[in-house]
Amino acid sequence: MSVKIAKEHNTGEKELRKEFCETLLSMAEQDKRVVVLDADLMNAAGTKPFREAFPDRTFDCGVQEADMIGVAAGLSSRGFIPFTHTFGPFAARRACDQIFMSCAYAKQNVKVVGSDPGITAALNGGTHMPFEDLGIMSTIPEMTVAEPCDAVAVREVTKLAKETYGTWYMRLTRKAAPVIYEDGTEFQVGKANLLRDGKDVTIIAAGYLVAEALKAAEILAAEGISSRVLDMWCVKPLDEEAVLQAVKDTKAIVTAENHNVKNGLGCAVASVLALRNPAPLEMVGVQDEFGEVGPVSYLAERFKLTAEEIVLKARKVIGRK
Repeated sequence: MSVKIAKEHNTGEKELRKEFCETLLSMAEQDKRVVVLDADLMNAAGTKPFREAFPDRTFDCGVQEADMIGVAAGLSSRGFIPFTHTFGPFAARRACDQIFMSCAYAKQNVKVVGSDPGITAALNGGTHMPFEDLGIMSTIPEMTVAEPCDAVAVREVTKLAKETYGTWYMRLTRKAAPVIYEDGTEFQVGKANLLRDGKDVTIIAAGYLVAEALKAAEILAAEGISSRVLDMWCVKPLDEEAVLQAVKDTKAIVTAENHNVKNGLGCAVASVLALRNPAPLEMVGVQDEFGEVGPVSYLAERFKLTAEEIVLKARKVIGRK
């Protein structure tokens, strides 16, 4: 598996939703089974070009998320590969039973995309701010749960979802994000990507917090602390071996997620440590709170989803060795 890390991590020029749509278009041109469903949010998802190119393979189900999932399950049963989209809270909460029963339990091949994860919902506020979707989706048996962090990751994970049979949940940040990967990076289900090696502490991050984890590693390096950084883009199945190797090598872990620390990435890592190799662990994430209205910059400070918070947790967990 080849992982190519960008030299600079400035915000990319392309919105992630545009990369998502371009990937869908490319896949649909090669495979007539690819279809797209939406719950009256095609403009938000950036998938209108798909509808223009493939009107007979596009289904806008209106503000009926549960119905959309049922339609997707039906299409899957007829051999299609449906990609469905709505905002994260509506995908994970409102349509949960349909995803469980009609898709996962029925062993269908449906790809559920929930956009604007965590604080990236921004001005849409607490009602639209999913801090619990990873936990909800991860508790459904046989689900694959993914959170790509940049445009290259969105492209490759979307292709991987199409090529891997089963029900997926993918968090999609719609706007542009810091560039983490270069073209040519390969992703494998259940495998974390090593972004930076280190010996004193391991930072395991996903999605929005990956860029912050790399910033934190630079700050810590200036203090003489060597940090390993893992992109745990595949939250389920979790790369347990990468976690255990990190414990063996660094003996201290910090998790960082744009999600409730309860039932998210932090708890998944904690479960591995508790069952297989106990070690000091600190979690950066939302501390069991509801979201609120505000720009992402404000919300990152409000919920302490920052490089500075990761640094504080890293210092603390190293002190606990």
